[in-house]
Amino acid sequence: MAPSSGRGNDPTERRLKPKRGRKPSSARWLARQISDLYVTAARDEGYRSRAAFKLSELDDRFRFLKQGGLVVDLGAAPGGWTQVAIERVGRGRVVAVDINQMAPLDGAIVLELDAMAATAGADIVAAAGGRADAVLSDMAPAATGHRATDHLRVVALCEVAHEVAQSILAPGGAFVVKVYQGGAEAELLARLKRSFDSVRHAKPPASRRESAETYLVALGFRGSPPPPAL
Repeated sequence: MAPSSGRGNDPTERRLKPKRGRKPSSARWLARQISDLYVTAARDEGYRSRAAFKLSELDDRFRFLKQGGLVVDLGAAPGGWTQVAIERVGRGRVVAVDINQMAPLDGAIVLELDAMAATAGADIVAAAGGRADAVLSDMAPAATGHRATDHLRVVALCEVAHEVAQSILAPGGAFVVKVYQGGAEAELLARLKRSFDSVRHAKPPASRRESAETYLVALGFRGSPPPPAL
């Protein structure tokens, strides 16, 4: 599913036209978008974001999206991961959760919900109609530009995603979460190893080489806590 380019049609050949008043950081971001094959492929294939390819590549490797399964996508907006989940579970169910409003997607239940809310697990189980076979989280906070601070904020979101996953996963289920390399995720990793049969680090090809992001893929959920109160 990785994008490819043909001769004479490589978006890296395009050039960003200067625009008066554009900040250097904005110009760099736009230039990177224009030269990114995954951005082009996402547009051509109808995905809402290039991140769709990250999930596709992770699932190609670990096979955690099962036909007929129930998938919960935390921090789903704008919906790239949700689209891939819909494709891969077939007649299964997909619940997309985000604190911000997200445009509807055929084949998904969209919940405008704060994953940090005390009732988040119960609300998701109620909407989904049962426990999840996979919980996905590509959540990331708004960047401050301070690497250590951003790393700690990402880890905090990972902890939230893990708590939700613990409360809604069915036995044998999978949990996939984005982390940033930096050391503070060690405690999360230890907790996952206690809850799952296997935990692997993975950086899909669609993840930009210069990015510190990587993913933890936890398979074989061991726990079966009491269902959250509805």
